[in-house]
Amino acid sequence: MADTVCSKLQNAIVEGIIPAGSKISEPALAIEFGISRGPLREALSRLEACNLIERTPNVGARVVSLTPQHLVEIYLIRESLEGLAARMAAENMSDKEINELDELLEKHQQQIKQDQSYYQKEGDMDFHFQIVKGSKNSHLIDMFSNDLYHLIRLYRYQFGMVSNRVQRAFIEHGHIVDAIRQRDGELAQFLMSRHISSSRKNVEKMLDEHLTITD
Repeated sequence: MADTVCSKLQNAIVEGIIPAGSKISEPALAIEFGISRGPLREALSRLEACNLIERTPNVGARVVSLTPQHLVEIYLIRESLEGLAARMAAENMSDKEINELDELLEKHQQQIKQDQSYYQKEGDMDFHFQIVKGSKNSHLIDMFSNDLYHLIRLYRYQFGMVSNRVQRAFIEHGHIVDAIRQRDGELAQFLMSRHISSSRKNVEKMLDEHLTITD
């Protein structure tokens, strides 16, 4: 029960159905999901561990508030850690897993043609997480699956950021896979770090433009 509630709440927070900064009412959620407070609190504890909600003594739980600086900090972390993950993926991924990356890129190419917004919110992260899983490093995998990727999806949905470099980013994904296929860990690390750095700079530019418009 806690798993189901956690998943539903997670999606509601990421997609903005439960807005950033809003207070979490345990009694209201218990009624909505038809569960006791025990499983609900377990679900909320998991969301807190994912940094999607924050709890304050004598105040209660709230959905995290979003700040541009926090997003940029996440990208800086990704530059280092995902670069390392790509290097390890080149060393540890099986040929079958690399072929599955090729299939994923083919799927993403069709998604980009049909609906760029879906690709940017979901497909892009799917590619990056497959690389992290390919590192075969349990600590890296836990860090991204339990923390960073949920926050990135949250920002992408709620800031409504539509990148102007979708096709370029997709091509960069292909180059990263080629380096992994060649078992060139150094090149894979360089390409992944540069790829995320380019995305970060693009995000910073969009955030600056957004703040200029709203100020």
